[in-house]
Amino acid sequence: MRQFLQEIVRKQQGWVELRYHRRLQNQFVAQKGRVDRADSQVTAGVGVRVLEGGSWGFASTVDADEAAVVAAIVRARENARELAGIQREKIPELPAVALADADAELDGYAALLARPLDEKLAAAVALEREAAKAAGVIHTAAAGYSEMFEEKVVVTSDGAAASHRLARPELRVIVYASEDGDHQRAYTALGVTGGWDDLFAHPSAGGIVEKTARRAVDLLHAPRLPGGKATVILAPSLVGLLSHEAIGHTVEADFVLSGSVAEGKVGERVASELVTLRDAAMPERGAHAAGMIPFDDEGVPAQTTTLIEDGVLVGYLHNRETAARFGVAPTGNARAWLYSDSPLIRMRNTYIEPGTTPLAEIIAGTEDGFLLTGANNGQADATGEFMFGTDCAVEIKKGKLGRKYREATVSGVAFDVLRTVDAVSEEFGWELGAGYCGKHQAAKVDAGGPYLRCQATLGGVQ
Repeated sequence: MRQFLQEIVRKQQGWVELRYHRRLQNQFVAQKGRVDRADSQVTAGVGVRVLEGGSWGFASTVDADEAAVVAAIVRARENARELAGIQREKIPELPAVALADADAELDGYAALLARPLDEKLAAAVALEREAAKAAGVIHTAAAGYSEMFEEKVVVTSDGAAASHRLARPELRVIVYASEDGDHQRAYTALGVTGGWDDLFAHPSAGGIVEKTARRAVDLLHAPRLPGGKATVILAPSLVGLLSHEAIGHTVEADFVLSGSVAEGKVGERVASELVTLRDAAMPERGAHAAGMIPFDDEGVPAQTTTLIEDGVLVGYLHNRETAARFGVAPTGNARAWLYSDSPLIRMRNTYIEPGTTPLAEIIAGTEDGFLLTGANNGQADATGEFMFGTDCAVEIKKGKLGRKYREATVSGVAFDVLRTVDAVSEEFGWELGAGYCGKHQAAKVDAGGPYLRCQATLGGVQ
């Protein structure tokens, strides 16, 4: 396919980008001791972008033959010309950059593809049966397994000619517990870029049923948290959510150009000197993060981009267009969900670097506060203001863990909260590997970090 697309591009004038993308998705859900749902879907096609008259033109085709691809190029040129007639601000010439020119297959792809489906189905059923029997107060359980096999080729007229294959398996367990009229739900989800063994080697996979069931049972009859400003220790799942939702989006260069809170703040202190935040395509920290890519959908090779270093904002996330506007190098963050989508600036694996202090020591040094675990949901806006839900808040008094509270919310303004960070754990985790970012189109991402102690506003969910 790579050679086929290169031959088409060689015959074209001007700047042309061709992106072949094939995705196979399988999804299984087990409930009541059997497979309740089994879905399989294949999507494939070629996305075409051209840059003409200072405007982008995009088109796509499900037919991967030369006539169909050339016809899509013609449509993309027509679209670019129409936009050029009404678009005030023209797209600058794309910066010269060393582009990907290799074929890559990430670990686990072939082995997971070859693994029989009945083994995957059986594993989901076994997990559900185990969860349903984990405690007498559990009345309903479900387990889900899904997998996505990606095959992608990117060819551009200025030198990109690369392909990759990768797999993204995910696992989910959910339990519902009831006692004396009180009801509690607990949910654990995880995902990786890799194979079957990589998925079950994830730290959250060990004892997944027992831990999920215990959380539901422990929170039965637990009180709701009183609101107010508090010292909190955020678990890696919440640090990941904060890094992605409340900070990461504000430093995407297209949002910066639209006036996000990070506009004009490069070189300014935005966090405690203990905070270093990065977005990585192929991170070495941890293992098998779920948003791994060897190159982006413009053919820019994978890299790690530092966004905050020792508390100072040092850069933004870029595609080739915004890199030209800012006069910097692209960071490899152009991503498209399907062949029929045009690439946008998207995060990959966003995280805060760990420190050197054990979590136990941070807890022991906390006089009065709460340990927050389990990222439930949340929202943030371009100002960096956020509100996230948590499964559980554990009270800390004089350095000791105490009473558990259910379903707290934590809120604040991201940069203000990061300025209050006074402890960063040595423990680190990727915790949002089953998550999908939804900026105009979906994107597979991951996020995480260490435990952070900081100041934030807490509230109980009513």
